[in-house]
Amino acid sequence: MVEKRVTPDTTANEPSNPNNYGDTYATILRFFIPEFITAFLLYSAPLWLDAYFVSQLQSTATYATLGASNNLIHFITKIAEAFSISAIVLSGQHNGRGEYEEAGRAARDVIGVTGVLGFLTAFALYVGAPYIYEWHGVAPEIIEQGVPFLRLRAISVLFMFLYFAVVGFLRGIKNTRVPMKIFVAGLLVFMVLDYGLIFGKLGMPKMGLQGSALASVIQYGGMVLVALGYIFLHPKNERYRTKMLSGVFSLDYARRVFHLSWPVAIDKALMAGAYVWLLKMICPMGTCGIATYSVVKDMERFAFLPAAAFAHVITLLASNSHGRSDWDGIKHNIRRITILASGMVFVLLTLFSLWPKQVIQIFDPKGDFTDLAAQVFPLLSVLVFFDLLQLILSGALRGTGNVKTVMMVRLAVCLGYFVPVSYLIAQSSIENHALKFFLIYGSFYIGNALMSLVYIRTFRRGTWKNVSI
Repeated sequence: MVEKRVTPDTTANEPSNPNNYGDTYATILRFFIPEFITAFLLYSAPLWLDAYFVSQLQSTATYATLGASNNLIHFITKIAEAFSISAIVLSGQHNGRGEYEEAGRAARDVIGVTGVLGFLTAFALYVGAPYIYEWHGVAPEIIEQGVPFLRLRAISVLFMFLYFAVVGFLRGIKNTRVPMKIFVAGLLVFMVLDYGLIFGKLGMPKMGLQGSALASVIQYGGMVLVALGYIFLHPKNERYRTKMLSGVFSLDYARRVFHLSWPVAIDKALMAGAYVWLLKMICPMGTCGIATYSVVKDMERFAFLPAAAFAHVITLLASNSHGRSDWDGIKHNIRRITILASGMVFVLLTLFSLWPKQVIQIFDPKGDFTDLAAQVFPLLSVLVFFDLLQLILSGALRGTGNVKTVMMVRLAVCLGYFVPVSYLIAQSSIENHALKFFLIYGSFYIGNALMSLVYIRTFRRGTWKNVSI
């Protein structure tokens, strides 16, 4: 008979029965609330605010340019985040053993390697900006606006890589408050600058779309300077500075950084890259098709915020349960979190689907793409559950140490199914734009359903239990 394992939080309010494995709904929600607030304030709110400001320029082409460019920046951001993991792991290991100077050396080397990679990425963006838009197949008016925008954003990409590395070091030495304060301050600066530079308010020059890019450069550049200033000037960090200020990064650490980063980078880049590919498949539908893709994606990502927050929670809970071999607790937590996430996401999607035109018109004051977006959004919302399910299951597998399993499944489905199927649909002679848009975008969610089936099979086979973390 399987031994029942119960966490302390579950004994007070629940009866003794088989459903008592894992954590209570109340415990799960306590973890969820701060994750959701963080995701909303730091990622969703500024994205929507920036999109709203740009949409008020009364140009569908400008709004489409922002959406197409942000798609690529999101892809690059996910890669940069992977190198933050290296900083956390390498600095954290030395810090945990009391090797403070070596923790500083690890930070120096990770920042050096990440800085070189960030420079190469920024340089590639600056030089390749026109070719990137041409590869997408966008209209000339989008290329005309997009090239200077992307070249200015390339500078912020360099600062973004450096910022993630520096913040990774701070988190590795168990300092999470300072990075949060720096990001919140940077976010407030961005919102003020974004408004002022786009519209020429608050004594700033009117730069339109380019104002959004410049605001991002100042935001990330300022955050890097403040973070480095804190590290090098605050007395609390003196024990780390000896090795940080001497020598240059070594090839040994460079290899370790890439060894730690590449699986995470591929995993994160695959899903973000899927949205880049989606845009390329939709670009032949014209500027209104691109704008429709941008607003539909942003609406669904907003409704999806609870699922993204719950994915972090299941990773945390699964890692703890795995450590005490509480296999039933992991499965019950997956079930409870899926129920909670589905309910919240369903409510938000339903509200958007009942009044899609009212929401879309916020970003389409001229009404150029409202009708198309309002047609496809409710239909695509039905398929969002597949994305939700794969996100929760993949988060649970990461928590149990099965990171390579998640990476390989995503790689196989994206390259073996999603890319060829979406390409065939895009090349078809379907004349109804709403139907074609739905089929292309829907193929992404069907791919998520395939991932979910593989993850479910993995849990049923039990091989996931044997991975050590």
